[in-house]
Formats: sequence, C-alpha cells, structure tokens
Amino acid sequence: MTKITIITAVFNASATIRDCIESIQNQDYPVEHIIIDGGSTDETLDIVNEYRSGISKVISEPDRGIYDAMNKGIRLATGEIVGLLNADDIYAGTDVLPNVIELFKKKDVDSCYGDLVYVDSLDTNKVIRYWHSGHFNYRRFYWGWMPPHPTFFVRMAVYRKYGLFNLGLGSAADYEMMLRLLVKQRITTAYIPGIMVKMRTGGKSNASFANRMDANLNDRLAWKTNGLRPYPWTLYLKPLRKLSQWIRKAELR
Repeated sequence: MTKITIITAVFNASATIRDCIESIQNQDYPVEHIIIDGGSTDETLDIVNEYRSGISKVISEPDRGIYDAMNKGIRLATGEIVGLLNADDIYAGTDVLPNVIELFKKKDVDSCYGDLVYVDSLDTNKVIRYWHSGHFNYRRFYWGWMPPHPTFFVRMAVYRKYGLFNLGLGSAADYEMMLRLLVKQRITTAYIPGIMVKMRTGGKSNASFANRMDANLNDRLAWKTNGLRPYPWTLYLKPLRKLSQWIRKAELR
C-alpha cells in the first residue's frame, strides 16, 4: 500500500484546527498526519490532543513561519507521497486522498494537483471564489498561472532531490517551489479534475495593498532565484487571474 503523509502547519488556530484534522481523519485511506505547531498559546494543542490517536507526530516549538514548519514536517515524513494542508483548510470530501493515490498508481508522475474553492470563514459551504486549475503546461506559468498549492501532492523523492521551501521568499515560497519543480526541473504532474480543498478566505499576501506589493516583489525574486525570466506581463497577470475565480464561482450559481 502506497503511504501518504499530510503535513499541517498551525499557530493559534483553535477556531479551525478541528475541522482540518477531521477532514484528514475522515479520508477513506490511511494517512500519516504530522502536525507542526509554532508554539500556540490558545487552545489549539488541547484540540489536537483530542485527536492524538489518529495523528502520527506532533511537534510544538517556535519556528520561523509557515514554510519553516512545512520543512520540518517534510523532514519527518515517511510517506512516499506528501501533501500539505494548513490549519484553516479542509479537504472537500472523503475521497480526496484515495483519488490522489489512484492517480499515482495509474500514472507515472512526480506530482499532481486539482481545484480549490475559497469559502466563507464561518460557513465552509459558502463558496467565495473557485480556483479552476485545468490541465498542465509549464508555459502557463508565463501567463500568470499556478496550481493551488494546498492541492499539490509530490513524491518524497522529489523533495529529497530538489530541496525544500526557500525561507527567503516570504509569502512566495510556495510559488518559488512550484516554479523550481514544474518549470525549472520539469518534474511530471497531472491534473485531477474537481474540488480537492476548501480554503477559508483571508490570506496574508492579499490582506492589503502593501502586502500585495511585497508579494509581487517576492514573486519576481522567485523567478530570479531559479534563473528564469518571466514575460514583462507575467507577474501582473498572476493577481489578475483571480478575476476568473470570481467568474467561475458566479457560473456555479
């Protein structure tokens, strides 16, 4: 049986961590679940302990942010396939991980991804935006595209070969990782049609104009770090692609 590891980075997320854990433990496939806590001071760890029998490892200590926590989790992982689900997010159904495993069995690929919906922070059945990924072509990155990171599953061998998250990239560390793997190194990937993850709204990189500008600078650094040159319009199209997510959501009504 193919082993899969899911890593959850968390810090003071007592309002959402229960939903996240239950969405993992309700999967119709056994999971190695690793929780990396940044030293929460609220009730997060109390809630985690309620589900401790179904969690493989829990580490609670100060860290350098979410991507440092993810790196810690990847280093601890023993699964052949690794996924990342943050404390604010939930899997959209109990068949998400079985579908991921089935794809890796059927196709000789290094990674896979799917669709994601942004949902209301209180009502996770209320869709705010629909991130429809579509099928892969690395050239789409040059037109502002990227797959939603919480839906991105990678073989552990890929992390061992090409490295972990670059902590110097700030909020663009996940973008840099996918540029490195999918564009520079050209690892193979496949698209799983359908919603895999529900993400609560309120991402830090979009919280203000200053944060968006900072994110844009880090996005540019992500290309430079990998020795890649985007088109002049690439990084302007990246945030504009969110408009299609609102349109897609409206079409679902």
